[in-house]
Amino acid sequence: MLNRDKGPIQDIATTQWKAGAGMIDANIGPAEDSGESLMEWMVTTIQEVVPLPICLDTTNYSAIEAGLKVHNNEWGSPLINSTSNDPERFPMLELAAKYNTLIIGLTVGKGGLPADAEERAAIAAEIMARTMEYGVPLEDLYLDPLVLQIATSQDHALKVIKAIRMFQELNDPPMKTVVGLSNISNGCPKQLRPILNNYFFSLLMYEGLTAAIADPQELAPTVKTINVILGKALYAHSYLEM
Repeated sequence: MLNRDKGPIQDIATTQWKAGAGMIDANIGPAEDSGESLMEWMVTTIQEVVPLPICLDTTNYSAIEAGLKVHNNEWGSPLINSTSNDPERFPMLELAAKYNTLIIGLTVGKGGLPADAEERAAIAAEIMARTMEYGVPLEDLYLDPLVLQIATSQDHALKVIKAIRMFQELNDPPMKTVVGLSNISNGCPKQLRPILNNYFFSLLMYEGLTAAIADPQELAPTVKTINVILGKALYAHSYLEM
């Protein structure tokens, strides 16, 4: 990104697309300097080769808007990552309303990390109310329960699973949900990370998880297998190749 080298970015995006990703996450970090031009470059670079919408992943408001302005909406609505219960992140909802985009609501605020599933659900309800106040339809909101490292916050793994179930009960039709999946295995040995990611993802899918920011190559067999077990896909001996 710093060198504006399109090759590696486009290779990664193409690999994810071919592995079944429905959207490409463009994470440019805080990008306090030149964030607008960097996000513009990321969005156009990815969409030159991949016909998918982009998740604009940064805390930089101006960079988000710059990415929205150049996004090719013919391939789907972009996703803003993210608003939260922190007043500094409320303006992201203004962008979602202005550009008619999807948005992630991270269930955390200035008060620190949520203690349990119930607190996550309470924050989620506040974000939902604010989302409607800003004129963003609830169906465009994805609630994120904030996955924490199992190595340092093991008790939160089950709280996140419970929160995914509770979030869906906050509205009819059920609310959409999303997680940053690899957060669960941050800080763990390399050989353990795919195991933790896949098993945690399986439990979340069973509870109704809508989406995950994750490696589609790693998760594709897991998704196909769970869909067969849950009856969402018809079993065949070749289901992994389908």
